[in-house]
Formats: sequence, C-alpha cells, structure tokens
Amino acid sequence: MATSLFTIPIPVLILGLVFILIAIRQVGRLRLRIWQVMLGGALAVLVLGQIPPLDALRSVNSDVMLFLFGMFVVGEAMERSGYLPALADRIFGRAHSHDQFILLILLGMGLLSAILMNDTLAIIGTPLVIAYACRFGVPPKTALLALCFAVTIGSVMSPIGNPQNLLIATYSQVPQPFVVFLIYLGLPTMVNLLVAFAMLTWLNPIGKGECRLEPQTDLIRDPRLADLCRISLLLILVLIVTRVVTGPGFIPLSYIALAGAAPVLLLSGQRGAVLRNIDWATLVFFVSMFIMMQSVYLTGFFQSMMDFSTLQSVPVILGASVILSQFISNVPFAALFQPLMASKGMAIEGVMALAAGSTIAGNLTILGAASNVIIIQNAEKRGYTLSFWEFFRIGLPLTVVNCVVYWIFLALV
Repeated sequence: MATSLFTIPIPVLILGLVFILIAIRQVGRLRLRIWQVMLGGALAVLVLGQIPPLDALRSVNSDVMLFLFGMFVVGEAMERSGYLPALADRIFGRAHSHDQFILLILLGMGLLSAILMNDTLAIIGTPLVIAYACRFGVPPKTALLALCFAVTIGSVMSPIGNPQNLLIATYSQVPQPFVVFLIYLGLPTMVNLLVAFAMLTWLNPIGKGECRLEPQTDLIRDPRLADLCRISLLLILVLIVTRVVTGPGFIPLSYIALAGAAPVLLLSGQRGAVLRNIDWATLVFFVSMFIMMQSVYLTGFFQSMMDFSTLQSVPVILGASVILSQFISNVPFAALFQPLMASKGMAIEGVMALAAGSTIAGNLTILGAASNVIIIQNAEKRGYTLSFWEFFRIGLPLTVVNCVVYWIFLALV
C-alpha cells in the first residue's frame, strides 16, 4: 500500500525538509549553513513535541561530542601555532615535479586525516595546498580535488578518521576498533589513494597553473604553542597504542582526544583564542543531528520500511551507503541506520563495508561529504572553486573503483 503524505510521521517530514535545505542551502536571498539547517530541524521536533526533552538530552552521544571537542582544540592549536604548515612543508617540500606534489597531497593528507579527522584537515589543508600549488605551478583546482579525495579516502582506515566512522565504531562496539579498521580497511585504503592519483593524472592532466597566493615563509608563528602541539600529538599516539595493547575498555576514545587537548588548554596562553576559534558550528550540528535522528528513529518509520535481509552482503551495503549518503549525507546516514543494523546484528565485514561506503560516498559528489563543502568554501574565500561537474566527472569513476577495491578486500579477509 502506498504511503500517503498524511501517514508520514512529522519528524520524517522535517528530516526531508532539512535534507532539501542542506542540498540547496539558499532560501531567496538568505544563505543557509549546514549547521543552521540541522539546528532548525532539531528545534522543530522539540517545539512540536515529537521528542521529549529528556530523550533529546539522552540522544546526544557525550563520547562523540567530547572527542570532537578535543580534536578540534588540537587542530586549531596546530593551525594557530603554524606547526601544521611547517609539517606540510616537510611533506610537500620533498616534491620535485607536478605529479609528485599531487601524490604527496594524497598520501600525506590522507594519512594525516586518519589521525586528525578529515574535517580538521579540510579546514587547515585548503590554504596549504593552494599555496604549494602556486609554488609548483599546478592548477589549484587539481590540488583541491586531490585534497578532497585524500581526506575522504585516507579517513576510511581509522575509527577517528571521520565522524561517521566514530559513530559506527561507537554504536557497533567493535572490539579494538583501531586494529580492526586497520586490518580490514588499511591496505585497500592505500590502494585507493593510489587509484585516486591515477584517476587525477589521467582524467585531469596536470598543466601549468596560475596562482594568486604565495606560500608563507615564516611557518612557526608561536613556538611555545607549537611545542605543546607536539606534546598533544605524542599523547594521542601513545594513548592510541595503549588502547590497542590493553583493550578497548581501558581508555575511551573521548579520553584520548581530551588528553591531547589538555596541554593546550592548561599550559598555553593562547587557550582563549583557541577556544573561540574551534569549529563550534560543527559541534552544534552534531548535537542537533543526534536529536533530529533520534526523533526519526523513535517513529519506527524507516525500520518498518527496511528489509534487513537485503542489507547483509558487502556489495549491497557498500552500494546503499554510497547512494543514500548523497541524499541523507554520510554522518546522518550512519547516525540513522547504524543503531538499527547493530540491534539486528551485523558481521564485522558488514560494519567495515558500512564505514567504507558511507565515507567514500564523499568522492561521488560535492554534497557527499561535509569535508568537500568545507574545502570549497575555504577555497572560494581565496578566489578558487570547484563546480559540481568538475568534481563529479572524476568522482564518479573513482567512487566505482573505490567500491570494487573495498569489496574485493573485504571478501578476501
């Protein structure tokens, strides 16, 4: 029987409106940001009584929020101190040709995104790759495409590489998530980074670029804060290794991020500036998303429509994740569907396919991942942009090959 508009629950209708507004992001002359749209949706379900305030409060995952807060503090401190630009100079400075520069963006930013979260690298990496594109005479659009693909693909192999992986690792309670993600997704992710390099150099030949931005010469702006950032990164790496050795119950993910942020917050005179400039909008987005998705989940609407038996095989999960993430966006997709799948039980291969599919969905279209939007918005401030078609004509074949690679590896593990 067809579902009429009047039988669709109010939270689902609000969710549909939220996704439409996120896609168009403009009403008349009013320009909307993604976090504003999601906040509006959360306020709507609360005001209309679609979720009790206590349930809304309980729906907010404190571990995820604390983790994001801690990593944003570390990321902002690295940018403010100049430590990350200096680190980028060590990476990109090794390039001796156009192709090597693009390869180093893919490998360097890809691996960093597995530790610092892809949205953080999207914010910090955009001015860096544009500046170094100028130095090497590479078209900035090519460098921006490489950055988009790098932070998306590289973040697949870590439970802290992107927000949806963090949600999936938390909800599915994967034992030893760092080890599991690396075993199942590490090697195919490295293969896919090389595939992205091949696709970029084949479908988007690197020619001479015209740049209007020069790289900075004085990279470290605050030596003391840079030293604290080094301590923060060391703490994060030591705690990750400790968690792997001792087991997942010994150190929660949120503690790792907060420990990393502690040197900056406790010992730096820049703590006020760092706190003012972290990505508060993204934190508001996540709180709002948790409330919005829980109100939808409580209706049982999607649970009643889903045939879970069709979502068991790796290729189906990969395909569904990539396609649905274009409409729902990958983080809300993970937040909405992962609790349902986890409650029904899912093999580890399925969980990994969900993580991989919902992440590489960002390679298909600009709207497939928030990191793409962040990169393009930051690039436009500097006079550069990427059109939907410029992204899609490379993103489509790349996403198809990415899915095949993950499918093959997950079938072999």
